[in-house]
Amino acid sequence: MRAPHVLALVLAGGKGSRMDVLTRERPKPVLPFAGTHRLIDIPLSNLRHSRIDDVIVCAQYHASMLERAVGNGRPWDLDRTRGGLFVLGPEEGRGPERSGFSQGNADLLRRSRHEIRAADPDAVLVLSSDHVYAFDYNDLVRTHLDSGADCTLLTYDLSKTEAVHHAVLDIAGDPAEPGAVVTGVEYKPSSPRSSIVATEVFVYDPDVLQRTLGILHADDESSEAGDTGLGDFGDKLLPYLIEHGRVVSHPLEGYWRDLGRPASYLRAHRDLVAGRMDVFDDRRWPIVGVNLTRPGAIVRESGQIVDGVVSPGCDVSGRVVRSVLGPGVVVEEGAEVVDSVVFEDVTIGRGAFVGTAIVDHLVTIEPGARVGVETGRRLPTEDDITLVGRESTVGGGADLPAGSRLEPGATA
Repeated sequence: MRAPHVLALVLAGGKGSRMDVLTRERPKPVLPFAGTHRLIDIPLSNLRHSRIDDVIVCAQYHASMLERAVGNGRPWDLDRTRGGLFVLGPEEGRGPERSGFSQGNADLLRRSRHEIRAADPDAVLVLSSDHVYAFDYNDLVRTHLDSGADCTLLTYDLSKTEAVHHAVLDIAGDPAEPGAVVTGVEYKPSSPRSSIVATEVFVYDPDVLQRTLGILHADDESSEAGDTGLGDFGDKLLPYLIEHGRVVSHPLEGYWRDLGRPASYLRAHRDLVAGRMDVFDDRRWPIVGVNLTRPGAIVRESGQIVDGVVSPGCDVSGRVVRSVLGPGVVVEEGAEVVDSVVFEDVTIGRGAFVGTAIVDHLVTIEPGARVGVETGRRLPTEDDITLVGRESTVGGGADLPAGSRLEPGATA
């Protein structure tokens, strides 16, 4: 029997507004992760290893930057004559439902219906582009086809504190067993009744998906011109499928985290340096992307690294604690970086302090400046985290308190 034809849609079009100044001038999927990778590298690497090679990346916000980041898909073996990688951006002139920007991921699926129909797949795999995990999507597709489901969700058992940011599921039977039926959903509830969440990795029956999106759009009388009224998957699509069709779950083992908020982004990097993340452990399943061409990092005699990740091209003469330095970062003597993520080509001057912060590309932190605070071993809240926009400057002796936001190109 032939292998099922799977069409993968990587949803990479949102503004990523929760990341604030870090996504003012870039799409969230190209944010760096673990020093040398980008968020978009993770789903594309999982697709590569799963041997799924018919891939549409749905771009929207700063689409040209995302298109340059993925190129023709060569790092993931997606540069093909048939199938391969295709970047789909917003368009004008193809009817009111095709023009302009989508208003949510279910809306985007409706706008992509012609591409889905043209591919004629056996299953439609829909992925978010801001989560970190390693997974063989064939396991999910197999559960979907074997169970005869209309939709199959990759699920994760998360703490209820974190579940408030996700679609929380009610599952009949054992949620640890593939194929358990999903009986209800609460979308981002304030008081979740379960800790099982949808990871925003879905497999849909293509015919059911197209028909359901059409029904929901036709029934919506409040949508404005150019908006299908479908919103995100948890608003109408998933509740409808649960009520009128068959939705099943497939549990994800190993590490998973949504990186769409500063607190979760910083926490994932803490997990990385603490050895609590298994995503990069399997040499047979590497997270791949564009190769760096920088020399190795240098740690000077006065430098100290304590539970840190130091990328190629770094030059460290100060102290780095529980932090991740991107390529080309300079930490001068007497400077200290604690519980932070520092992007590419940042200079942290002599005697400066950076704590519980995310510092964007090409930032200069002048000698004696102070950015953020040290929160110790406790997990930081959003109010604890200082964000410094790209190509900005923190002047000598300046103090950016916890929770500050410095806009790109600004001077403090």
